[in-house]
Amino acid sequence: MTIVVQANWRDNPWFTDTLDEEPRLDFEIYPERYGHIWEGEYAKAFEGAYFAKQLELARQQKRICKVSVDPVLPVKAFFDIGGAGAKSDATAIWVVQFVGREIRVLGYIEGLGQPLGYCANELRRRDCKDAIICLPHDGVATNNISGKRYVDHWAEAGFETDTPIRNAGPGAATMRIEAARRIFPRCWFNENTTEPGRDALCYYHERRDETRNVGLGPEHDWSSHAADAFGYMAIAYGEPPVKSARLYRRRRPPPRGTAWSA
Repeated sequence: MTIVVQANWRDNPWFTDTLDEEPRLDFEIYPERYGHIWEGEYAKAFEGAYFAKQLELARQQKRICKVSVDPVLPVKAFFDIGGAGAKSDATAIWVVQFVGREIRVLGYIEGLGQPLGYCANELRRRDCKDAIICLPHDGVATNNISGKRYVDHWAEAGFETDTPIRNAGPGAATMRIEAARRIFPRCWFNENTTEPGRDALCYYHERRDETRNVGLGPEHDWSSHAADAFGYMAIAYGEPPVKSARLYRRRRPPPRGTAWSA
């Protein structure tokens, strides 16, 4: 028989009032690592993570919850394109709905070494057959095998496609990071269907030269694909204009709809 007892700093009889200031200070200054240091949670954020604070704030503000689909407004799927080979990068997809000034992050899909048909079937399985496909700039590149563009394959699969997001050139990764940070306060994450993507966002971090103690830009690893797709979504988001108070008072709130299926 195994007996498991959960004990923490609160159970320490010698934990003085002076020591009590330490967890409170960490909670205020380093909320992204407080849970790991003081509450026994797994380390979720890498040192230098770009979005750890934003995700922790979303958790504190209860913006990671059950998010519903507005049945009137379109749903969009934002991509970072990978490949179908065994050593290819993963394809990452964020399923999002823009509802006024609110960004509803409905789900996350990822496929490593999977063909386009896998992504299409995943969208259909999650009741997103009408999702508008939003591709990055390489969505208009020609496939070496089929001779068709990625955007053409999606059109043939029966999906509507949006204009591919332009290539920002040098510094594009930094632009995506800054755009994502700007829109984070507007994001509401569907808890059950975005966890793998949120884990990737929380880990996405800067690559550093420890010898010289300088940053070398974003690390390209398993987390960068989800972060890039999220950054493309942030760049594509257009903040709606502020309406007058008179018009706003007359407008009814939009219907919440039904929860997005896993």
